[in-house]
Amino acid sequence: MTERQDAWEVREFTQYIRDLVTLLDPGSGWYGLFLRRDPAGMRACLDGVEIPPWDVMESLLGDLAALRGTAFAQRESVRAAGLYSSSVAAHDRRPGGRQVLVERLELMRGEQARAARRLRAAGAGGTTPPDAEAAAWARDDHVRATARCSELRERLAAAAVPDGWFRTEVPEVPGERVVPGAQREREVPGVPEALEAPGVPEWAAEVPDRAGEAGPERVAKAGPEGVAKADPERAAEAGPERVPQAPLSASGPPAPGRRRPRGARFAGLDMDEADEAAVLPAPVLPLPPTTAAAPRGARFAAAPPGDDTSAGSATRAAAPAPEAHRAAVRAVERLVRLRAVGSSGEAHVVLCEAAGWPAEWLPALAVELHRAGLDADWATLLWEVSSLPPARLASAAGALHAAGRPDDCGQLLRQGVARPAGEIAAAVVALDRAGQGPQARALLGAFVRVRTPQDAAKVAAGDPHRLVPPLLAAARAVSPARERDVAHALRVAGIAGAP
Repeated sequence: MTERQDAWEVREFTQYIRDLVTLLDPGSGWYGLFLRRDPAGMRACLDGVEIPPWDVMESLLGDLAALRGTAFAQRESVRAAGLYSSSVAAHDRRPGGRQVLVERLELMRGEQARAARRLRAAGAGGTTPPDAEAAAWARDDHVRATARCSELRERLAAAAVPDGWFRTEVPEVPGERVVPGAQREREVPGVPEALEAPGVPEWAAEVPDRAGEAGPERVAKAGPEGVAKADPERAAEAGPERVPQAPLSASGPPAPGRRRPRGARFAGLDMDEADEAAVLPAPVLPLPPTTAAAPRGARFAAAPPGDDTSAGSATRAAAPAPEAHRAAVRAVERLVRLRAVGSSGEAHVVLCEAAGWPAEWLPALAVELHRAGLDADWATLLWEVSSLPPARLASAAGALHAAGRPDDCGQLLRQGVARPAGEIAAAVVALDRAGQGPQARALLGAFVRVRTPQDAAKVAAGDPHRLVPPLLAAARAVSPARERDVAHALRVAGIAGAP
């Protein structure tokens, strides 16, 4: 793409945000909180200078659900996800974009650790009586920071994939343990060794209590349904004094004189001077008063229609094998000890070793990690598994789905889209041959959202007869324009079966 085309994608998403906020009430909901917390940050987003984190978009769509109804907001979440993916891909491909993502990821990991410390300080066992409200906001800050770490890692992986990033299949030698991820860590400059990649949690399903009726609707090209174009007067009202910021803790704003970071991490979390690794406990704490459920609208819409990917539906299909359970318990015990003394490097090695386990052992390890409150370690493990050779990636995805963990399966597949096109083709074929058709379609769906049409053509070249139809179907699910672009790339590449 040219820089002009990239700028057009960013401008289209910027216009969408402007149109979306005209449908919201600036005096209540998450939008109202954002406006009071960080006017400069949202002004940058409304001007197209920065792109807000996806968790902020989910909160705004949650407000829309409270005003216009869940069905209306769900439709908008699909449109928003498509525009968002194209916009961040164009934004990150700019010169220096990868280095910016690395720096923001480092900063956001510090925010995550600070929010964890605030959460512990606000909970029971501290030197002061428990503060439910402060704990709720600290938890919200931590969950948002966790989601942003995951998002930044996904964007970092998709921004540029050096040749040889992913390792090739290596025959296993009896008695020798393979440590997945070691090669990748050596080849990615600027990425810390024990980088956490937590998954995106369910916090955005809660929105402040508001009521509203759906009014007359007009359709716009890029904006939400019901918005023909942003009203200039309304846009002026949402000026520098009204700009979104994720809810901060109840402890108040940062100390005067301290410069707060802006940009993709604008939805402000308190800035402390210390930066230490933190192991977040898993207390059940109240969130800010909420009632309506926000639409889920997955960032890459990887789940095919009809799949139940809600967290509540992730039920185990069968009990794990005894050896899988024993191995999981031992690994978690080691992780707990290492995290307690701050040995993050050694803990990462344990996770790399676990990534090389048989695929059917992964669900048991997931259960034990979540039970110990090590959700971030499970997400890091998924990241390591996503870089395994195609056949093993397919086996892991199939094992997670068969065990009743479709969310984890979807996250694993989305993280795998940064692989070279040939490996994506091999993984799709492996999934299809293993009877994992929905997972194969999910991988292609995630791929066409974040990779170029030319990359899609390279995928189809691996097996045109098998891959061209589902590839076009995945592009069609994104948008008619994406389908046309992919079809054109297939014709230019001379792929058999191109329309």
